[in-house]
Amino acid sequence: MLCTRLTNARFLTMDPRHPVAHDLGIWRGRIVGVDDAVTSLPARETVDLGGATVLPGFIDSHVHLAWAGLKAGTPSVAPCERIEDILAVVDAAARRPAPPAPPGAWVDVAGYDQRALGRHLTAAELDRVSHGRKVFLMHDSGHACVVNTAVLDLLPAGTPHEDGFLAESAMTTARRLRLPYSQEELADAIELAARACLDEGITACAEAGIGGGLLGHSPVELGAYQLLRDRGRLPLRVQLMASGDTLRPRAAHADDGFTQALDLGLRTGFGDDWLSLGALKIYTDGGMMARTAALTSPYEGTGDNVGRFQDDPERLTALIVDGHLAGWQLAVHAIGDRAADLALDALERAQKLRPRPDARHRIEHAGLIRPDQLPRFAALGVSAVVQPNFLRYFGDDYATVMGQERAGWMYRGRGFLDHGVALVGSSDRPVTDGAPLRAIQFMVERASVSGRLVGPDEAVTVDEALRAYTVAGAHACRWENAAGALAPGMRADLVVLGDDPHRVDPSRIGDIEIVRTFVDGRDARAEA
Repeated sequence: MLCTRLTNARFLTMDPRHPVAHDLGIWRGRIVGVDDAVTSLPARETVDLGGATVLPGFIDSHVHLAWAGLKAGTPSVAPCERIEDILAVVDAAARRPAPPAPPGAWVDVAGYDQRALGRHLTAAELDRVSHGRKVFLMHDSGHACVVNTAVLDLLPAGTPHEDGFLAESAMTTARRLRLPYSQEELADAIELAARACLDEGITACAEAGIGGGLLGHSPVELGAYQLLRDRGRLPLRVQLMASGDTLRPRAAHADDGFTQALDLGLRTGFGDDWLSLGALKIYTDGGMMARTAALTSPYEGTGDNVGRFQDDPERLTALIVDGHLAGWQLAVHAIGDRAADLALDALERAQKLRPRPDARHRIEHAGLIRPDQLPRFAALGVSAVVQPNFLRYFGDDYATVMGQERAGWMYRGRGFLDHGVALVGSSDRPVTDGAPLRAIQFMVERASVSGRLVGPDEAVTVDEALRAYTVAGAHACRWENAAGALAPGMRADLVVLGDDPHRVDPSRIGDIEIVRTFVDGRDARAEA
């Protein structure tokens, strides 16, 4: 007997052996079969889906759940259009709560983006509205912040800043001045963001860096996810990437190949179907929004600015090689083409030292990839984990600062696929909208919200875009035997859509309704 039979639907299985089905059977959270294999079997529950289109649950392969949840409860200055409006928000935030916080307490404000302002705010401007508190104004990219003088005074001598503007490692230094968030605070934030994912049809995600780096919130951050798991409050499946700076020198046996490791030698693969340890996240450069992604040629209109690396290139290379030798899957953040050169060189060196054909290393973002770099991705078997919604929402700006020749190299689609490189979809939530269907629409149209075409030659088909958020996402997270397709033995994780993305005009894909989201064979949104 089946637990559940879903019927009267168009199941787009992403399984080439049975691409389309009308019935699907579920037993104890797993798919047991489709169509004739289950149609005549008795079931405890039969759910008529009214002719809806059903896909495997979307996989978002690069998110920041804790940051997204915390940001949702933080005062925001977005949209940043006038300096005086930003300062008014900071002023109001610094006066909270009632009664006022003690002098010297921190105040967080989100949503900062300098691009419409033409310049960055300054520490002196924040001083005027800080009311004796330490102000931390977070850039929307996650790669920079602006702080007031009270924070600057606490930074180690020599910390680079531009009148209160801190980028990359300098921002990390400022974040480390603060006490970590509690596990209870983080658990609440993670749950909030995870439920927003369910509303968009996402059933599994990869959390891109915990415990350290630019966006770590606590040295014991993994415990917040375990709290949710233990209490039955983790709404979807999460794979955690450990930040590269959480590795420490370990005196392991020489034959193990370790030079650095997590405590107890934990690495990629530890955990279960709901919560597991994934790749080691290593930052090499910054971001386009903050103009810190490392390029080989300058940003247009910015003088000689070519971005920056997060650390000395040799130290970054050594960390990548050490992670590979210790058996990790690596997720290397590289947005600019100069950063991609570093990442590819380091991965090539690592594979020569210790060949691992199925290491499944990933380059996160791959925001600007030159034509000559595409064959190197393929030769190394590296996945490109892209964020199409970056260009949907920021494409006009990014195309301008890259210039005409390089605009077509950004967040590629067709170029990767034609070279045999796995194209993996993700959001980098909360940097921008996390909805997979809107990202899929961009991948097909290559049009920003203004209608500007950004790299139209990089457009892919609807089916190829859907694979980026299902089959390819599962493979990148090493879940291919359990997720990404609706086939016998797979997890019963699926999304019910109000229309078929293949059958609507591409301009309407992002507006298709998410009707239901099933995780483990249960309607997860109805149970929330």
